[in-house]
Amino acid sequence: MLQQNVAPGVHRIEDAYTNWFLVEDEGGVTIVDAGVPTSWHSLQDALHQIGRTRQDVKALVLTHAHFDHIGFAERARRELDIPVYVHENDYPLTKRPRRFSYERRRLPYYLTRLKAFPIVAAMVRSRALWPSPIGESVRYSNGSLPVPGAPRVLNTPGHTVGHCSLHFPDRDLLIAGDAFVMLDPYTAERGPKIVAGAATADSRRDLETLDAIGETGAGTIITGHGDPWTGGAAEAVRRARERGPS
Repeated sequence: MLQQNVAPGVHRIEDAYTNWFLVEDEGGVTIVDAGVPTSWHSLQDALHQIGRTRQDVKALVLTHAHFDHIGFAERARRELDIPVYVHENDYPLTKRPRRFSYERRRLPYYLTRLKAFPIVAAMVRSRALWPSPIGESVRYSNGSLPVPGAPRVLNTPGHTVGHCSLHFPDRDLLIAGDAFVMLDPYTAERGPKIVAGAATADSRRDLETLDAIGETGAGTIITGHGDPWTGGAAEAVRRARERGPS
């Protein structure tokens, strides 16, 4: 599913309850996150709908390297001949994306969250649990990235140790990745909330680093799962903290 212009020149694509994004400017297109492996088939259609081609794609930036967000990254790197950017602390996950840190054992947690079964089933069908490792990536830390859209990097660790969010001040937009989400794929609860401990390395740290998101004052926030949030950064952070870990 393609949702065009959630902010000027920024488009959301959802596959298997997982979001990834296209960011346009006069220099081309940046892909932010890479969905699930089958999202590769959505890329060509999305580019066509926004009037772009594969040649316009200049880079792929990962907010973090969990298995359900690097789906087609390696294929894009090879076939589009583009760099894949990842925070230096998440670089090890690009080689072994399923070996991420978490607070709660996943299988027992899933078995108590029946409402999340359709989400899990969709991820299995889309091969989200079996992404290809990324052969080569460019490590980043902070500042801005030399890609179309020139996002400002916000370090928001907690969900993963190298999790980052991307701020586009000129578009009043923040891509929060999974720093908080509007749909928790592990519980099926709708946000704003941080992701359940079954897929979060450090919930306490995640909640603390939401300050960086609130301080942006962004009016629109798009996350790794669920619909866009248009109620402002401060209110999103307040609600996520109110709900706490799960």
